[in-house]
Amino acid sequence: MTLNFNPLETNLVNLAIVIGVLVWFLRGFLGGILDRRRQAILQELQDAEARLKTATEELSKAQSDLAAAQQKADKIRVDGEARAAAIRSDGEQRTIAAMAAVKQGAAADADAEAARIKDTLRREAALAAIDKVLNDLPSRLDDQAQSNLIDSTIKNLENA
Repeated sequence: MTLNFNPLETNLVNLAIVIGVLVWFLRGFLGGILDRRRQAILQELQDAEARLKTATEELSKAQSDLAAAQQKADKIRVDGEARAAAIRSDGEQRTIAAMAAVKQGAAADADAEAARIKDTLRREAALAAIDKVLNDLPSRLDDQAQSNLIDSTIKNLENA
């Protein structure tokens, strides 16, 4: 064996031997690492796809639940508005009835007061007329007229 001292030839041969040994030994090692990494990436992609599918299904379910909730809220709102309108109408009708009752009561009170005042005025007018007649009667009636008046009054009372 002779030693070759030519640096270019020696280095190239050594380098080719080292690279060949590295490729042969590292092929299994690097191949295993790359294969495991590829499997891990594929598994992560499958997991991500499964999560995406689940999230899409949950989103679809949530959207349908939201639509149902919105329909229910709209129905509740419409029912509430109808109930408020009915309560408002009922309140207005009760207010109108109460106002009519108050008006009737006031009219009845006014009529009663007017009747009382009329009766008082009639009484006072009758008493004034009687007083006037009693004051004027003695001067207008003589004894004969008084006697005729008393007799006619007695006859009227007997016939009644």
